[in-house]
Amino acid sequence: MPEIIHRPVNRVKENCNWLLQWRGNVTSQIGQDGILQRIFSIIGEGTKFCVEFGAWDDKFLSNTWNLIVNRNWSGVLIEGDPQKFEALETTHPAGRVKTLNRVVGWEGSDALDKILDESDAPQNPDLVSIDVDGNDWHIWKSLVDHRPRVVLIEFNPTIPNDVFFVQDPDPHINHGNSLLAMIELGRHKGYSLICANLWDAFFVVDELYEEFKIPDNSIDSMHHFPQAETKLFQGYDGTFFTAGNRRLFWRDREFSWDALQILPPSERRYGD
Repeated sequence: MPEIIHRPVNRVKENCNWLLQWRGNVTSQIGQDGILQRIFSIIGEGTKFCVEFGAWDDKFLSNTWNLIVNRNWSGVLIEGDPQKFEALETTHPAGRVKTLNRVVGWEGSDALDKILDESDAPQNPDLVSIDVDGNDWHIWKSLVDHRPRVVLIEFNPTIPNDVFFVQDPDPHINHGNSLLAMIELGRHKGYSLICANLWDAFFVVDELYEEFKIPDNSIDSMHHFPQAETKLFQGYDGTFFTAGNRRLFWRDREFSWDALQILPPSERRYGD
């Protein structure tokens, strides 16, 4: 067996991704509640209006429950699964929160702009949380008529920082998108990255970026979670090797580099 040691280099700067120090959960999964609370303590809570979809019951792994229940926010919560939507209606009876049993897409009647128009949402909600495990990039790209002050969006943490990857726009595909792709889309839409957690990126509109006094928000200064990455490289003879993470990240199943071979052993040789 070859000796393989993964020695990732951490280029994150403490004075850049400092918002990670504020991670904390009320109902969120990896500290989003605490980061959001700190963000809004800096830029102000505005009209206290949030949007979240894939909302489940807006308590299980929710990024908005704390704002709605403990900070008196209002908003639009969208859940596509009928059974989960029943739980959502129980969590938030009619009042400050509008609940919708819809599947958010990126075109036609399912586009987020269209749904927010129908819900009488403000043109500049304070927070939009996007977590649909696949088409997040396409949904954010399609959001043109509404410009939230803060966007919290999920990306695929197994994709290295130097890879631009956008999955096909297909509701039946769940590949996810790279952080690099999110950053470039945000830049095009007038947003700046202010925090990158394990699989969530926090963006603010460009005009609020200086409030955070981040000297460098380039991707390597903001994001380093090597436990999610699998490095793949080739031997001279055509053998594939891996370093780093050797578990399917969302299936919790181990794999070995032997399982990834394209050539049979008899064809693995260098040159002629």
